Amino acid sequence: MPQKNFAKKVKLSKKGNQTKWAPVWAVMKKFGPGRKVHPSVITKTKRTWRRNKLRIKPRKQRKSHMG
Repeated sequence: MPQKNFAKKVKLSKKGNQTKWAPVWAVMKKFGPGRKVHPSVITKTKRTWRRNKLRIKPRKQRKSHMG
């Protein structure tokens, strides 16, 4: 079976990694051990399926009747 929309999957996986929270040790390293900060503060891109969409356009496909 051929893979459909491989480029779309790659983009989605990359964006999924960008929205993850920072690990605990990164928070400790940045703010120090005494400061209690949520790990999402360090995350640059905040996105969820409900709020912000990616707007990935499907690539143009050849029309089947054109040959």
